[in-house]
Amino acid sequence: MASQTQGIQQLLAAEKRAAEKVSEARKRKAKRLKQAKEEAQDEVEKYRQERERQFKEFEAKHMGTREGVAAKIDAETRVKIEEMNKMVQTQKEDVITDILNLVYDIKPELHVNYRIK
Repeated sequence: MASQTQGIQQLLAAEKRAAEKVSEARKRKAKRLKQAKEEAQDEVEKYRQERERQFKEFEAKHMGTREGVAAKIDAETRVKIEEMNKMVQTQKEDVITDILNLVYDIKPELHVNYRIK
């Protein structure tokens, strides 16, 4: 009887040690997974920063700086406005004359829907 109790005690102790080892293994695995996740996030962040830097270089090389683009757009806008103003000045008299001719040239007519009763 005592040997059975001792055998059971040994089995329980062995089971307890096995459970502890499994628990430690799970903790190590969780720790490794967490570390791997952090390393992957760092790697992704470094890659993103590198691609952002490459894009900035490409943008600066092909488009110039934002200030340069803004200055170019402003210059083009000024040129277009000047062209429009010149067109207005050259055609202003003709347009005014046409409008006045339409206003002065009144032809009284009965409307097509008007019916005399």
